[in-house]
Amino acid sequence: MIRKAVTTRRRGFILTGATGVTSRDSTFEAVEALLDKRLTGFGELFRMLSYQEVGAAAMLSRAQGGVVRGQRALLAPGSPNACRLALEKLILPELGHVLRE
Repeated sequence: MIRKAVTTRRRGFILTGATGVTSRDSTFEAVEALLDKRLTGFGELFRMLSYQEVGAAAMLSRAQGGVVRGQRALLAPGSPNACRLALEKLILPELGHVLRE
């Protein structure tokens, strides 16, 4: 699924879920292997904002951002609250800027 996303012509994509630390959480590794550039600030800011809502459990998130073959890739946890947080506080406010760069 991830390889299909990066071979389809688009400016970017958002993936949600499977970003934790259990054995079935492999989205981070799959995306990390494809990144040409990393947007480390996305994950750092997500964990900072998440900490304000869920406390120390925020450190278990492996939210990630980067560029894959010229496409912006954002990876967020799959819980509804985490998706809302990522969209409202990080993705939507900067979407235009991220896509223009």
